[in-house]
Amino acid sequence: MQRKILPLVIAAAVGALSFNAHASGYRFGSQSVSAQGTADASGAEANDPSTIFYNPAGLSRLEGTQISAGATFVVPHSTYNDTGSTRFVGSPTGGGNPSDYVPSVKTAPSIYASKKINDQWTAGIGLFVPYGSKLDYGDTWAGRYALTDVMLKSVTINPSLSFKVNERHAFGFGVSAEFMKAELGQGVDVRGTIAQLQSPANAAQRQALLAGIVAAGGNPALLATAGDGHGSNSVKDWGYGFNLGYMFTVDESTRFGLSYRSSIAHKLKGSTVWEFSNSTTDPVVNAALKTASHRVNSAALVKLRTPETVSGNIFHQFDSKWAGMADITWSRHNRLGDLLIEFPGTPEGAEVIRQQWKNTVRLSLGTSYAYSDSLTLRAGIAHDESPVVSAELRHPALPDSDRVQYSLGAKWKLNDRSSIDVAYSYLDFKDAPLNYTNLCNTLSRTCTGNGETTRGLSQTHISLLGLSYNYKF
Repeated sequence: MQRKILPLVIAAAVGALSFNAHASGYRFGSQSVSAQGTADASGAEANDPSTIFYNPAGLSRLEGTQISAGATFVVPHSTYNDTGSTRFVGSPTGGGNPSDYVPSVKTAPSIYASKKINDQWTAGIGLFVPYGSKLDYGDTWAGRYALTDVMLKSVTINPSLSFKVNERHAFGFGVSAEFMKAELGQGVDVRGTIAQLQSPANAAQRQALLAGIVAAGGNPALLATAGDGHGSNSVKDWGYGFNLGYMFTVDESTRFGLSYRSSIAHKLKGSTVWEFSNSTTDPVVNAALKTASHRVNSAALVKLRTPETVSGNIFHQFDSKWAGMADITWSRHNRLGDLLIEFPGTPEGAEVIRQQWKNTVRLSLGTSYAYSDSLTLRAGIAHDESPVVSAELRHPALPDSDRVQYSLGAKWKLNDRSSIDVAYSYLDFKDAPLNYTNLCNTLSRTCTGNGETTRGLSQTHISLLGLSYNYKF
């Protein structure tokens, strides 16, 4: 039994960043309640400071000083049905299906502010949550050797500046400082390892384990009833990137936008704690299992780059009441192909997490209707591709699949200075079959992993409820 769990745990977090959100891969999709009402088709509309995220060139359209503060409440519903998960030795993992493994509600806040400096320059700053996840499958479900729990928090600070060349052309630029923290857990397959030690090829290792237990005064018979070990990890990092925007105004009714958000390089660093105290009722046996596993509390490191995105969008005002808009966003998810995990200061081999993600396209269409001077209604629909290419590369931390988003929203103008935005979205995910195998096993000295195969079917739908307050000084 080698150091097998931490790498997969970290990779699970990387893959699960937005399981409780709704963008493909691990991006949290909506960073604005007003944009959510159109299924995020409103990148070229630029009617409040949240344009900092979608297209910083849109700041050039905002007058005076404005703020927009809101929150999106994510209500996920997911089920997982196991269809035969196995240990690396081929026997069933047991444990069955998890229940209540997603939280009832998750909240993602955001706040944006803008200030027009003069006729050409406008500055702004945004604070938002790009990624977030919380899953707790428990310690006894069938896929526990892949993942037991994951919690990830992140926040991005994005100061921005726009320059209006003339009435037709505007450019925008922003820098991003992104903080990411993850806490992760996974089971250690002690029973499968003991079973594998029964083979003649591993007789020496088995005898060494038995001798160690006897010498310390333990009861080696308890190995027959040994349960799982567990590993937990906490890692964090700051990363930095930038975003660019361009907006072309054809006339007062029509405009086009282009935007780019860079990838951000992260080196997530932290520590690992191993726990075998519940494997048997004999502390001596538990200590021997931990020693034989070569698991020691240590540092951890995973390097990754978040995917950059390129977006094109259009806005057109048909008449005094109706407006239409569209957005197409390309995400370079193939930056997260196979993920290499390292253990600084230890002789343990790295683990390769097989992902081989593909690049994706998200297409959204939206509309708004000015019902009255004080009430504007919104609606939108979007189709978002998943970067996961097959059931064999779909990890239980991210049972992602293509989805369709249906959105409704409204803006209520309270007075000349303030307004409220509300939005509701329903996301319907395709069924997501899993057949993921870790290609290592707990006896290998050159790689890390439990060697489990997780087979099952994940089914998900998500509701999003957004509320924001806007004020013009």
